[in-house]
Amino acid sequence: MKRLLIFLLLLPCLACRAQGWTSIQKVGVLPTNTAEQNRRNLQLAIDRMSPLGGVLFVEPTEGGYPMAGGLVLRRNVTLMGAHGPTGRGTALPDRSGPTGSLFVITDREKPFLTVESATQVRGLQFYYPEQSWRDAQAVPYPPTIRAAEDQRVLGVTLSCLSFYGEWMAMDFRAKAPHYVEQILCEHCYGYPLSGEFIAINRCYDVPRILHCHVNPANMREFGREFSPQAIDAVVRRKAYSYWIDFTDNAVLMDLFCFGNYGGIYMGRESYGQLTSFNFDCVTVGIHKLGSNWKNRNWQIAQGSIIANTGERLEDLHPVLIEGLGHTSLSNVECFSGPNHALTTLDASWDFLTVRGEASVFLSGCRMQGYQAPSPINASPQAKVRAVGCFDKDGKLIEL
Repeated sequence: MKRLLIFLLLLPCLACRAQGWTSIQKVGVLPTNTAEQNRRNLQLAIDRMSPLGGVLFVEPTEGGYPMAGGLVLRRNVTLMGAHGPTGRGTALPDRSGPTGSLFVITDREKPFLTVESATQVRGLQFYYPEQSWRDAQAVPYPPTIRAAEDQRVLGVTLSCLSFYGEWMAMDFRAKAPHYVEQILCEHCYGYPLSGEFIAINRCYDVPRILHCHVNPANMREFGREFSPQAIDAVVRRKAYSYWIDFTDNAVLMDLFCFGNYGGIYMGRESYGQLTSFNFDCVTVGIHKLGSNWKNRNWQIAQGSIIANTGERLEDLHPVLIEGLGHTSLSNVECFSGPNHALTTLDASWDFLTVRGEASVFLSGCRMQGYQAPSPINASPQAKVRAVGCFDKDGKLIEL
């Protein structure tokens, strides 16, 4: 009976091995190796696994695995670790630093991981121990994860990932004639010092960015919370946490960022939906553009924007819309004020600025903390209608 019980307990592990699960330690990736040794051994294992597919399990280890850049995740292969996103970091018991299913990266020349089609990266942490966090002198590392540049990349899942000290986390900006499709980024946490967390371009089949969190306190657990000087430097770089263009029907849900110039950039050739979001301590919360009247349209709902940081008060816009196309804003609020985590101007200029001929419909929006005479400033060519919206004095806005 005892032997039967032990067999039943081990059965899930045996099934995993039968289904193609392999610990990276079994293929020579070890915490005591050099970064280049680990890169070489892991690349060889990936290349061998690619024809049939399988999972390379990043076995948790104290302090993680040193790893050189230039790794390529070939078709059909999954890199998987033991973690969900760790919003404040894992921590070693006896010294500062994260631990577990962790890659430790110091390579300043090559992107850490380039992914091909039908790949998955899940449950991992990426740590840049040489990155500055006390001052504005950031190291401009290549992106941690990027799409292969010499081919189309279809069907990539990036899930439950944590980034510590990255310059840019995920770069899926394809260049013509190549494109990407079915890119899914979910439950990913970090604070990119370039200001860019996720960028997607030329994605012609429903890119999804879900439940992602950009926050300078993401290394608090092991004592590396970014200083106000470092956060101010990120704002000055004038980038957006989430950046998309040339995308069909993007789906963006439950997005957060703190301490950046911009929350999200929706390029001239994009359309889709954004719901349940919070862009805190930004200069521009949402920047939406459009190139035509047919389908450069965005539906935006259930969100909060605090635009209170930047160089000039007149530049602080919770929502900025330019060009053509339509935007629907439902139950979106803004408010402003000081925050000691960075340098703030303690107010926004307005709630909404519209430049060009775009049409905008607002419902149930609350507008607080702005300094302009009116919360909505639109060009004469724009078409703006507001229903059930309130200004900073609690007065109903009739447009």
